[in-house]
Amino acid sequence: MKNRLKSLRAEQGWSQAQLGERLDVSRQTINAIERGKYDPSLPLAFKIAKLFDYKIEDVFIPDEPDT
Repeated sequence: MKNRLKSLRAEQGWSQAQLGERLDVSRQTINAIERGKYDPSLPLAFKIAKLFDYKIEDVFIPDEPDT
């Protein structure tokens, strides 16, 4: 799954640690989500979207199925 977290975070001028504090997760978790190494839980995805005032589907973009 792709996401816009890094660019949204940068627009706010927040470090990964600062975003982690706002979401009550570690900086490592933010880093893993941004790199696509970790898909957040649904509650965390909602929390992220709400923090940036976006819908989940505007932050997280599902991978296209192979055809």
